[in-house]
Amino acid sequence: MAAKKNEDVFSVSAFDPAKVTEGLRDFAEKGAEQSKQAFARMKAAAEEASKTVETTVQSAQAGTVDLGLKAIDALRTNAESSFAHMEALLGVKSVAEFFELQTSFIRKQAEVAVEQAKTMQDATRKLAESVSKPAKDAAEKALSTFKAA
Repeated sequence: MAAKKNEDVFSVSAFDPAKVTEGLRDFAEKGAEQSKQAFARMKAAAEEASKTVETTVQSAQAGTVDLGLKAIDALRTNAESSFAHMEALLGVKSVAEFFELQTSFIRKQAEVAVEQAKTMQDATRKLAESVSKPAKDAAEKALSTFKAA
């Protein structure tokens, strides 16, 4: 009888292929569902990244145009000021008048240059903020998504 028990343990009839098939099917279905969920998250992240890049490019274009217009305005102001100074120098009657005009012009140009530098600095700061904001917002959103998951 002891020999018969050993035969039962090792017999092929104790193996149930239906249970193995069912276990493999469950495993495959769970894997497929997890893959679908991962793909959906990746697709959403890619779409969000695409929107972020588009917004960033639009901000950069608008800011660059604004910065360019400010630079052109500064150049125009400086050129007009220089031409007006040259005209004034043509009417100088004495060396003292020349030095007075020249000193006044240099002082005024220094003040204008400081104002222009401030204007350009502000425009550049605004451009940097507007270009970096979409990426910053997207990064914060992504981090909050990962923390929630």
